[in-house]
Amino acid sequence: MALYAFVEIQGRMIETTAKLKQIQNQMRTKEAEKKRAYLTLEELRLLSDDTNTYKSIGRTFVLEPKPFLMDEQEKKLKDSETAIASLQIASFTLNTLLHSRIKTPERCKFYDKAIKSKTRRLVKTSKEYLEKQLTEVETNLRELLQQDPGLARQIMSMAVV
Repeated sequence: MALYAFVEIQGRMIETTAKLKQIQNQMRTKEAEKKRAYLTLEELRLLSDDTNTYKSIGRTFVLEPKPFLMDEQEKKLKDSETAIASLQIASFTLNTLLHSRIKTPERCKFYDKAIKSKTRRLVKTSKEYLEKQLTEVETNLRELLQQDPGLARQIMSMAVV
């Protein structure tokens, strides 16, 4: 019985740690996107409005008006900030689950309140953005499971009790 409980807890810990690492990697990617968008915006602001600006699409460069490129970079910057905040919430939640030993209902309520409070402070997102994030997470999870069949088997064995 104890061995079964240990294996179950160990499996949950491995799964949670993997999710946490994935979130941290996504946060690093979003931070890089945010920095790139910010630096591009700063460079675009220095240019006069009549300057020819080009957008890189693969190996091709397409002539685009400066205001269009600035709007695009501002949107990327805002999307990255929103994604980072959302990932911080997920990271906070997973860290709380991973490192705390919640044993009483009072402590569960405390952590629920802390998570809800942090959620309200960090993120005000729209339904469309959350659907986009969900699709992205599903795709990432699918790719992760396809890359590591052992992990997929482990997760499947954990789900079947």
